[in-house]
Amino acid sequence: MWDVVIIGAGPSGALASSLLVQKGYSVCIYEKEYFPRFSIGESLLPHCMQFIEQAGMLDAVTNAGFQFKNGAAFHKEGEDDVTFDFTEKFSEGPGTTFQVTRGTFDKILADEAEKSGVEINYGSTVLSFETNEKNAELQILDSEGNTKTVKAKMVLDASGFGRVLPKLLDIESPSDFPVRSAIFSHFDDGITDENFDRNKILITVHPEHSDIWYWLIPLADGISSIGVVGSPEKIKMSESSDMQQTLINLINEDSHLSALLSNSKMVREARRLEGYSANVSALSGDRFALLGNAGEFLDPVFSSGVTIALRSATMAVPLVIKTLENKNVDWHAEYDVPLRKGINVFKTFVVGWYDGRFQNVIFHKTPDGQSDIKEMISSVLAGYAWDEKNPFVANSERYLNVLAEICTDT
Repeated sequence: MWDVVIIGAGPSGALASSLLVQKGYSVCIYEKEYFPRFSIGESLLPHCMQFIEQAGMLDAVTNAGFQFKNGAAFHKEGEDDVTFDFTEKFSEGPGTTFQVTRGTFDKILADEAEKSGVEINYGSTVLSFETNEKNAELQILDSEGNTKTVKAKMVLDASGFGRVLPKLLDIESPSDFPVRSAIFSHFDDGITDENFDRNKILITVHPEHSDIWYWLIPLADGISSIGVVGSPEKIKMSESSDMQQTLINLINEDSHLSALLSNSKMVREARRLEGYSANVSALSGDRFALLGNAGEFLDPVFSSGVTIALRSATMAVPLVIKTLENKNVDWHAEYDVPLRKGINVFKTFVVGWYDGRFQNVIFHKTPDGQSDIKEMISSVLAGYAWDEKNPFVANSERYLNVLAEICTDT
């Protein structure tokens, strides 16, 4: 019997498993796919680096040749371009990170976890999950097509969009976010504009529909991840029978983005995700806890997914250890509630982005003497959504509303 079984070898699973093995516990991961595999969520946030360092994986990530990242840039037709330098922020902690090819990044973390002593079984599907007074039991379909029973004292679900336990336990709940569609691909971007900063993600607002936006994430070797997000109804206005052409049509609707990418060439088949926002009724229960996207996924606009995943792993591990030591743990109070505090901060700004409040703040020229406000916002954008010393974290809805009203009136 394993101390801990983890479902999924993505960032949260790799990190949690490595931290547990380093403390002397036996850990096994069952991963449905084979690595490397394609995934989105390529623009990391600086807060991630603290967790990667904590797991002893920082050197491997730093030496991988990923694109350096120090901030975010925003563009909207008719407005001055805005940049946030994440080294100029309110919260303590790293101010730089990387923009990564997720297939490579995820494999690095998984390989580092294996080096630390974690057993990873690729090509394995979890069929069922049950608990009793002594342990949890999972039915696994392994890579050779055999079904076996695996026992563990504790199970962590790091299955991401697969959401294995939420589906098996029927604890999925509807997201309160409207259904949105994302179309994306990788391009040999051919960008020659000297003003373009490859060290920052570029977020562009559609010139006519402010709830449609584009991401441009520069990766290494002249490749960029480019995508567009909006309601399915509005995306369909530009839809072609060919997915690649639909993405190109949407890019060409913004003159700035179109000019920037005038020499670009798509190098990966375009993909589409729709209705990706998700939630659950509980993040933990009898002998299990959910990590990262297996619990809740908001929206890609501020690249919060990997940060939430890694944060959840580092918050869950000490509680798993207490559980294994037969100490009393109130998972709801010690895990669900504090993790959701940061998630809800991100949610405030995501909602504010789509309803226009946060866009008004972003594109409002910061008056002299108010750089501290920009530093507080920069902290949130850099992933520090759990730093309650920051007023925009402690009272996110209130402070965003007040600031949005000021920016609208001036």
